[in-house]
Amino acid sequence: MAARAGVSQTTVSHVLNSTPHTRVKEDTAARVRAAAEELGYRPNRLARGLRTHASDMIGLLTEEIATTPHAGRIILGAQQEASRRNLTLAIINSELHLDPEVDAAPIQAFLDRQADGIIYATVYHDEIIAPENISTRPAVLIGARDAAGVIPSVLPDERAGSASVVEMLVRMGHRRIAFAASAEDVPATRGRLQGYLDGMQAAGLSTENLVVPAAADARGGYAATLDLLDHAPTAVFCYNDRMAMGAYRAAGQRGLTIPTDLSVVGFDDQAPIPDSLFPTLTTVVLPHYEMGAWAVATLSALIDGRAEAGLLAGHPTVLSCPIIERDSVASPSTRSH
Repeated sequence: MAARAGVSQTTVSHVLNSTPHTRVKEDTAARVRAAAEELGYRPNRLARGLRTHASDMIGLLTEEIATTPHAGRIILGAQQEASRRNLTLAIINSELHLDPEVDAAPIQAFLDRQADGIIYATVYHDEIIAPENISTRPAVLIGARDAAGVIPSVLPDERAGSASVVEMLVRMGHRRIAFAASAEDVPATRGRLQGYLDGMQAAGLSTENLVVPAAADARGGYAATLDLLDHAPTAVFCYNDRMAMGAYRAAGQRGLTIPTDLSVVGFDDQAPIPDSLFPTLTTVVLPHYEMGAWAVATLSALIDGRAEAGLLAGHPTVLSCPIIERDSVASPSTRSH
């Protein structure tokens, strides 16, 4: 293979085994990978592990998100990035803890299996308190920050995503924009509400009587929207897509057509809701796939010594939450009454 690529055996070994702290020009590395593919070569991971004490396995610990509709995208992003890097991804689903302290037991399970690094994913806490044993391996967080400020993390920018919805509606001519908020005290509730308030303040619009908190499900969305419709909004922005389902029902009960009489926007892009509603729901997508991929890519860099945890932890990575435009929003000028 070295002869086929026109390089030394040492260079071949560095490229195919992703040897840390080595520098190989990208065009040279590309020739090596092309030769390996042409010859059907696969690196001997057992031999590499014995030599480098690396298992090429990383652990993904989830806090009950594996049973949520969103976890699949996080796992898919992590799995595909791991495969691209010839890493094995092991997954443990942990119980949801009301306190922010992470259980050390599942972390130890990964350590006992010689995982090279650990990803911890949660959707519940602003900050988490990591157990001491996690510090024995490189680690990254998805969806929360490390209270000690030593573990790198990635977060969705829900506040900016929410503000962008208000900006979009204002551009389309809406001035009476209501928010069906969640009554649950979690980071997403605070971020999305604050983003709505930011957007309304930036546009110089009043929010009086236009925010109603309720359960973050279809029944809650229905009840909140009925209350909000008493104050003549032209658009209702819902905390999530499930609440938007209830908003559709409330609008129909009041004899309003979406989007002619009332625009509705959701949040989460939770399949299959947006495409199953009629008209299809404009919503904000959470970057679950991207967060999973970021976690594996960053963990790989930490394992190989290409990144420093302290520098990354000081500035958590924030990924944007873009709007997915469908058919539930229109200018209020199209209202028929």
